[in-house]
Amino acid sequence: MRTDKHANNIVPFSSNAELNQSSLPNIVLSSDASKLRIEELQRFVQEVMVKGIDYGLVHGFSKPTLLKPGAEKLCDVFGFSKTAEVVNRIEQWDSGIFAYEVKTTLIRKDNGVIEAEGLGACNSKESSFQQQDPYTIVNTVLKMAKKRALIDAVLSATRSSGLFTQDIQDFPKQLNTKGGDDLATKVQLQTIFRIVNEIDMRTDVAKGMMKMTFGVERSTQLTKKQASDFIQDLLHLKEACEEVRE
Repeated sequence: MRTDKHANNIVPFSSNAELNQSSLPNIVLSSDASKLRIEELQRFVQEVMVKGIDYGLVHGFSKPTLLKPGAEKLCDVFGFSKTAEVVNRIEQWDSGIFAYEVKTTLIRKDNGVIEAEGLGACNSKESSFQQQDPYTIVNTVLKMAKKRALIDAVLSATRSSGLFTQDIQDFPKQLNTKGGDDLATKVQLQTIFRIVNEIDMRTDVAKGMMKMTFGVERSTQLTKKQASDFIQDLLHLKEACEEVRE
């Protein structure tokens, strides 16, 4: 009977004495260098990026959400070039259903190395598009998918997810949340009115969206959670309108 350590093809773990530093991954950045990089990023956000244009604050979210102009600024300051590729598409012209999945690749301009990839998807059945003719928003749906892929890639490449959330329309809507039965706050209602005015939405259209999605006739009947979801939809629609103007 064999009793050596290689019997039955079993190899014992090495003892601590046999381990050497070359077998373990090294931390590329020291804690001081990592802290400095984070501080520089925070300073850039505070001094260069513009609230309401590069990033937005939404009631119910502890961190701002990164918007497309802000993502592009971060690409420039970090020295990234970007490419976008449609990796999946659904174009059902007979039924008016359109969906796109896009991959954005960020490449360092100094050495051509791929820094990060991001995925983004959008489809014409999303709640923000329910009041629109699906055949008139095909390009908008594609642009929204590209935007989401860009933001996903930028958050990864710049390690800025600690400062920003993902795009707010990507958060799943949940019916049961703490405080979900409380009525919408004054700040939420003011935000709804402001965005509706900014996108020149008719009052009857806004009421139709609320009735279809939440079963209420007026914004004052919305709960806090419903108001937060409605704000997300309106901001989504606002960005879609801005994409069309570009």
